[in-house]
Amino acid sequence: MEPANLQNRRDIANRIRSLREDNDLTIEDMATATGRSASEYAARESGEMDLTFTFVYKCAKKFGVDVVELLTGESPRLRHYEIVRNGEGLVLERHSDFHYLHKAPHFKDRLGEPFLVDVPYQPESQNEPIHLSYHKGQEMDFVLKGRLRFRFEGVREDRFEEVGVGDTLYYDSGRGHGMIAIGGEDAQILAVVFDPQKGEEII
Repeated sequence: MEPANLQNRRDIANRIRSLREDNDLTIEDMATATGRSASEYAARESGEMDLTFTFVYKCAKKFGVDVVELLTGESPRLRHYEIVRNGEGLVLERHSDFHYLHKAPHFKDRLGEPFLVDVPYQPESQNEPIHLSYHKGQEMDFVLKGRLRFRFEGVREDRFEEVGVGDTLYYDSGRGHGMIAIGGEDAQILAVVFDPQKGEEII
């Protein structure tokens, strides 16, 4: 029997493949939409490689569906409000280091994607380059626990900031960004990712 996380990855990959085919899109089309090479996209669509949240999110935008539909196979249905209790939410794995809990998975037509993110302290990462992610739109990160070092892609050189409990980061997420926990303890943030197209509707 396959581990649950591997089976879940293959289920998501199958939904991505089915929607790509239903929309008459090629692997090259989707590689461009997700910012990957054709070979890397194909490996993710087949379930051979891990599916990061950013990758699935970009696929959902290309298909015109809610990201939760790709992750669970079900469409969000709540229109007026949703309560997600402490410790509950939709568990996501964006990459192996961070643990993501989506805090409004059943609310339809969300203007933002809210996550409770656990960032483990890793001694080996303290002297390594901080990994950068890219996704169109904006992001807000509010620090709930611990301290973090934040890296943001600059025009000439990258910027580095250290933030702690109660601090807020708000930034253009189309520029490279990343963070690690520092100070010898795990960190936790509330992150909200805003869709640029949906954001235009409320200006």
